[in-house]
Order: sequence, then C-alpha cells, then structure tokens
Amino acid sequence: MCGITGIWGQTNPVLVKSMMDSIAHRGPDAEGLYASPNQSGNLGHRRLSIIDPDGGDQPIYGEVPTRAIIANGEIYNFSQLRSRLKEQSDFHTSSDSEAILKLYEERGMDAIEELDGMYAFAIADGEKLLVARDPIGIKPLYYGEIDGAWIFASELKAISLHCQNVREFPPGSYYHSDKGFSTFYNVPNLYPDSNVDVETLIARVRQTVEESVIKRLMSDVPLGAFLSGGLDSSIIAAVAKQHQEELHTFSVGIAGSRDLEAARLVSTHLGTIHHEYIITPEEVTAKLPEIIYHLESFDQDLVRSAIPCYFTSRMAAEYVKVILTGEGADELFAGYSYYKQIPDEAALHQELHRSVSSLHNINLQRVDRMTMAHAIEGRVPFLDLNMIELAQQIPANLKLVGEPLVEKWILRKAFEDMLPSKIVWRKKEQFDEGSGTVDMLQEMLSQKMNQTETQNYQAKHPYMNLRSPEECFYHKIFMDVFENSQVVSSNVARWSERPV
Repeated sequence: MCGITGIWGQTNPVLVKSMMDSIAHRGPDAEGLYASPNQSGNLGHRRLSIIDPDGGDQPIYGEVPTRAIIANGEIYNFSQLRSRLKEQSDFHTSSDSEAILKLYEERGMDAIEELDGMYAFAIADGEKLLVARDPIGIKPLYYGEIDGAWIFASELKAISLHCQNVREFPPGSYYHSDKGFSTFYNVPNLYPDSNVDVETLIARVRQTVEESVIKRLMSDVPLGAFLSGGLDSSIIAAVAKQHQEELHTFSVGIAGSRDLEAARLVSTHLGTIHHEYIITPEEVTAKLPEIIYHLESFDQDLVRSAIPCYFTSRMAAEYVKVILTGEGADELFAGYSYYKQIPDEAALHQELHRSVSSLHNINLQRVDRMTMAHAIEGRVPFLDLNMIELAQQIPANLKLVGEPLVEKWILRKAFEDMLPSKIVWRKKEQFDEGSGTVDMLQEMLSQKMNQTETQNYQAKHPYMNLRSPEECFYHKIFMDVFENSQVVSSNVARWSERPV
C-alpha cells in the first residue's frame, strides 16, 4: 500500500515532490521519483512496505531505462504471474508491483485483464503513460490538468491545490496518454437463478468467502483483522484464524458498547489476540478535524463511520501493518435496513448492484483513508471479483428471509457452524451504531450548532444539501481544514443520495 503521484505532458519534479509530501502518511517507509529522459513527465511514489520490504522500493524499472512503474495496492496472483513470466523475463525484486510491469512488457495494455488485486498504478514507457485503477475502486486515484499537462494523485489533498478541475479516476478503467480513457470492468449484472439448490448455493458462498480471505493473507509483515463483533468482521476473523497461528483482532467503542461485548465473545471463541480501545467524546472532538482531513468528506454517515474506523486503525498500527475488514458484505447480501423497504425482488437486485458499483467513493474511501492515515493496509475479502459475481447470482429471497426479515440470511447460514449463535444471528448494526458512536455524537454535538445557526449555515451553502446540524458542523470543519475546499467538496459522494 502506497501513495502515487505524477505529471505527464511536462516535467515538474518540484510539483510532484510537493504532492508526494502531502500524502507521506500513505508511505512512510521510502520515497522515489522518476524523471522521464525525454522530458515527458515525472512520477512520484511514497512506499508502505508490505511485499519484499527490503528490495521493493519504487519506481521499479523495466527492460529499458525509460520504462518504469509506480503502484499502490496488492496483486494477489503475482506469484502465479511471476512463475509464468520468469520464462521470458528476469525479475530484480520480489515485489508484486514488478509483476505488473513484466506483464505489461509482455502483453501491453491487455496485461490489466490478468491482474487479480486492488491497485492504482502508472507505467511510464518512453513518451507514453499508462495509468489504471482496480475494478471496484478499492484503491483511490484522482486526476486533473495543469497548463496542458495531465496530473494524478492517490488523494484529493495532493492535487486540489494545483488545479481547479479535479475528478475521480473511474474504477475498472485505464488511461493511456495516446488514447484517453477505456473501461475494462463493470460490476456484472447477472440474473439470479430461482431454481438453484439452496444447500449447494450455501456451500458455494462458504467456499468463495474462504478462498477470498486466504488469498488476502499474503504478506511479508504482520497481519490482523478488525473485529466489531458483527457478522461480517467475525466471519473474516474466523476464516483467517484457521490459517494463522496467531491473529491480532481490534475493536473500539464507547464504554459498555455492544460492539466491544460482542467482539470479546468472538475473540474468545476463536482464540485471537484481542485489543480494544474506549473512545471518549473529548477525544473525538479533538480528533474530528484530523479525521475529516484524512477522510476528505463531510458526509454525515461517512464521518460517523470514519470515527470508530480511525481509532481502530490507530490502535492496529501499533501491532500490524495489514488489516482485513468486512466491507462489501452488506451491499452484496442486503445488510442495510433500507433494503427491507424494497418489496420487489427485481428492484432489490438492481439496488444491490448499484450499491456495489458505488462503493468506491463511499465506504471504500473511508476504509482506505482511515487505514492509510495510520500507514496500514486495509484489505476487503468480500469484494473479491469471484465473490461479487457469485453474489449477483443469488436470489434476493435468500438474502432477506423470514418475518420479520433477516438480512444476509444465506451468509449467516454459510458460517453458522463457525461462530457463536449469538453472533451469527445478531441484528445488523452499522459500525457507528454498534460502537456507540451515534449516541455519543448526538449528545456531543447537540451544543455545537442550534437550529437557527443551522438554518443560517444551510442558507450560506445552498448547493451542499446539508441535512442536519451535525452535517453542518462537519462541513464547517471541512471548510477549515482544506485550503481549496471547493475542489475537494466537488468530489464528495453522498450516502443521502441512496434511494429509500
């Protein structure tokens, strides 16, 4: 996991170095700068060392000195790629990023289709530049133009001071300096088979989740798991513990919160090395500007969920460098309460498809920013492409079952023998709810902005669609922490845009 920046169409190492410095938290272990010999551009890299810590600094150069790669993320099938590519190429590192470059040297832009992982990378090749982002948008990337040159960076804060028209790089896409943007992946919109055998489907869910987790245990540094005590994180921890002799798990909440109690139960059941942290209103108040600065959003729901994620990441960084998280299961298996209000199965299926497709700048942004704020790498097994494809084929009536409706029913059934029944059938609570953050925030923020102040603030910022005194307060902090806040705010996605 790292931070990448660059400019193409002119050279400006001072600008690229400035962008690198603004995202140094993403890669505190090393930095590198590529200067094109023909003055085409510069690439900058901040490294968080996960695979080949000693030998994988970037840029990594190819068969010719004008060809180089900088990358952020992990390629989970890099060992298989290396085994095949070694027949044609000499590898100079054990880094998974070098496998991307070697594959590109063999197949050109078609190489992207063979990559299995989460990534944002740039390859300089003479006068040409190739930039790509992973299929779901797990790893972030933004771009813009300055004086006719194309610039990009992993976070908005790195690029917002340098150009006014900044956009999110689309997930599942690549950019080539000669050809512009192309799409190589869209979330498949598959029609469920209503005649499928339920037990067979339950077994497939179990197998696919297990394979997804095992794939993401690849690491040359310590690895752990977030554990809220909810279904999703508990499943991830349970599978990981089967393949890890020691597994550190992490949970936060206010004193006496439901998440802390449930996480202790799961940890004891699995035999993990468990850590927990009690968050207080005073500490949340003090850290809110830092949280919002790293999050790059003022959306009420996203900030709420970012708060416990920030403190969990901070605690985890004391013990591990890679963390497994449960993001994506709610969107795949109908975990949110508003899904229960969609009576038509076909409409629910389409809404779940939309939800997965829009994760890149909502929940995945929160996971990336909060983990990287503390220089740890978050991995999301439920968003493996095989898992997404399988989930699209599961009928909606196997995701929401019973009266009253039980969310994620088929996922619960797939792992009911692996976890305590109290956890398997625990009612869904979002991270901010189970940790007690919502209740704490309502009390904490009640004195921050009254109704009159809220109305005045909303009138002052009519295009922001600020929903509440709480969101107005977050927006006010947002405006304070970003020097060019308008550019950043134009890229803020809203949970409130989800249909109910």
